Amino acid sequence: MRVLAMESAGPRCSVALLEDGVVAASATRDGAMGHASTLPTLLEQVLGRGSLDAVAVGIGPGGFTGLRAGIALAQGLALARGVALLGVSTGQALAAQAAPPTGRAIWAVLDSKRGHLFLERPGNPAQAFAETDLPRPECPVWLVGDGAARAASRLLARGAPVALGGPVLAHAVGVGLAACAMLRGELPSGAAEPLYIDPPATT
Repeated sequence: MRVLAMESAGPRCSVALLEDGVVAASATRDGAMGHASTLPTLLEQVLGRGSLDAVAVGIGPGGFTGLRAGIALAQGLALARGVALLGVSTGQALAAQAAPPTGRAIWAVLDSKRGHLFLERPGNPAQAFAETDLPRPECPVWLVGDGAARAASRLLARGAPVALGGPVLAHAVGVGLAACAMLRGELPSGAAEPLYIDPPATT
């Protein structure tokens, strides 16, 4: 099973090729701008020859332009190859990359860049919360994402059983791992459509 994965929702643009759930190749470029021109270059470095069984793409929450660029490229590639197309949320990608201690659930917390946080918990869609309104977990939780430090500070002050972990930024490897779990039936399949919580900050 060969899965090509792309992530361009945040300030990291990346592409990865997974074969039977193992990373065969990956390429990354950090930077908040230029994802539309960077993705094809990274794709050339990673894809090479050979067939694909699925294409996976990060669907956010994230930046409007980066999301659109990644999803459009993934749609075109999947259509041209005649393979399945899967959408993976930023929280799912972060969770797939994480290695929490045994017994800790993973909560992905993202900085909305508008003063609040996006929280994605297992089995729940991403939601927006003010820092002061974050729900208190009842079980031990491992916080990941670029908003995790802010969330940890608030929740630890309330005596919540949380620990600050990693990763901070999603990568195409996490997108690919989550997509492989979808193909195995371990996660529900996601549509390749942008996941917006706040209205896009564009006109």
